[in-house]
Amino acid sequence: MGRVNIKKVCIGVLLGLMAVSLADSNTVAAIQLSKQEGDRLQRKIDEITKNGSAVPVKARRTPVSEAEVNSYLAFNAKDKIPQGLTNPEITIVGDGRLAGRILVDLDEFKRHRSSQGFMDPLSYVSGKVPVTAHGLLRTQEGKGQFRLESAEILGVPLPKPILQELVTFFSRTPENPEGFDIDAPFNLPAKIREIMINKGEAVVVQ
Repeated sequence: MGRVNIKKVCIGVLLGLMAVSLADSNTVAAIQLSKQEGDRLQRKIDEITKNGSAVPVKARRTPVSEAEVNSYLAFNAKDKIPQGLTNPEITIVGDGRLAGRILVDLDEFKRHRSSQGFMDPLSYVSGKVPVTAHGLLRTQEGKGQFRLESAEILGVPLPKPILQELVTFFSRTPENPEGFDIDAPFNLPAKIREIMINKGEAVVVQ
């Protein structure tokens, strides 16, 4: 899973890396988050990374719980979340499906964007608003791809091109000025062969 992949999943799922019209949203709220759970995931990430650099790589499966993921996002990765994004939550729905929710500072986004006219749904919204999305993560043979199924802003369907604008803006880095492409396949780091998405748990397979 590695730090790079966690960032991709966080952004890709939470914004487009992430959240439902959430019949499942109460699940995250009910989970007890803790620094201990976040630290447990950090140790697992370190072990996965170390195993991925070994020659040969040892076959292993590392389970990651929903509580660990959300605790990691709340405590350990708080400073890694791009400015303008807060309170990320992920629900591991199962059967490859992920859901998430994140608060997006639209004022920060719109300061760097020209108006798209009265048909643009973002023209009527300002401040920090929840963006939710639901999608399917498929991985095999060291590659992954996220397929967006739905996205909403304040309960209103969010067109995919506008969602991609948000993802691009908040995921840009000096090394990747184009940001994260929701549809693009990506390489899994640390010699990960696949990530199995079960209900409430992901299993990292090396």
